Parts: sequence; structure tokens; C-alpha cells
Amino acid sequence: MRQAFVHDAVVLMAEDDDVRAPGAAVTVALCGHWEHEPPCPLAPHHTTAERDGDEVRLRILFAADPAAEAEVRRRIEEALSRARLDGPDGVTTRWEFRGARPGLVRDEEAEHARRLLEN
Repeated sequence: MRQAFVHDAVVLMAEDDDVRAPGAAVTVALCGHWEHEPPCPLAPHHTTAERDGDEVRLRILFAADPAAEAEVRRRIEEALSRARLDGPDGVTTRWEFRGARPGLVRDEEAEHARRLLEN
């Protein structure tokens, strides 16, 4: 039975770079492409990005079978470690991966987590 998990990460990127690019890279790693029909094949997920200057904090909320948790986290970190995404507009966005760690689902994320579990 799937459970909700969180993976927090930090990347550095230029202030004019698109903060959505690292999240798209995560989606490619988990789903094969950033544009796909639901459901996500491995782990329904949602990424938020919060910028503070060059630092961008990513929070990936995902639903997975506990047996797949380590694989999902590995794919997330591998995607972020590649430190680039070639976007649909031909623009390559680059970042520096600073690190990641498991997080906890916050109270205000509980409803979103529930929806991910239903996918």
C-alpha cells in the first residue's frame, strides 16, 4: 500500500534561470518526460521550488509503495545531480546540486498527499 513521502533538496541557480527546471528534471526521472498522461508510472509527485537569491529549495512530495521509496529517492537525486535540463524551448537550464534529504509531510500538505495516494 502506497504511502506519502517528502524529499527536500537544495540547488544553486542563477536568479534569471527557471526554477521549474529542476522539478521538470525530477518528473523526467520518475515518469520519462515532463509531459505525460496520468498517472505517474512509479510515484505520483509534486515539486515546489522556493527561491532565496541563488539558492532554490525544492520539496518533492510523492506517493510510493514503501518498497519503491529508495528507488524514487535515488532517481530524484540522480536527476538533480545531472544539474541541467534541456527545455522544450531549446534553452538549457543549469544548476548546482547542493544536497538532499528525506523530509516529513507537513500538516498543510496532508490533503495534497492524500490526492497523490489516490492516483
